[in-house]
Amino acid sequence: MVAYAIADVRIRDQSLIGKYRELSQSSIAKYDGRYVVRGGTVHTAEGKWSPQIFVIVEFPTMERLREWYGSPEYAEALKLRSAAMDRDLIFIEGAPV
Repeated sequence: MVAYAIADVRIRDQSLIGKYRELSQSSIAKYDGRYVVRGGTVHTAEGKWSPQIFVIVEFPTMERLREWYGSPEYAEALKLRSAAMDRDLIFIEGAPV
């Protein structure tokens, strides 16, 4: 069953975000992930939630997603994450429709 990493991102340091993206993008590809949404204009339809940058990454399984998140490759990106951005991140297992 596919799994999704969903992030609501707020950039803190524009000078670091490019390096973070480069490292995270290559690590996501290595673990069979693919971007479904990365940025774009957000329109709030209901409620007060108004993400600045919204990212959805799909992985073939929750196991593969967790392997990526705990990987040495992504650990390099995580070293920059706190300085580069604030983020809320959730993992969701997708049910077939």
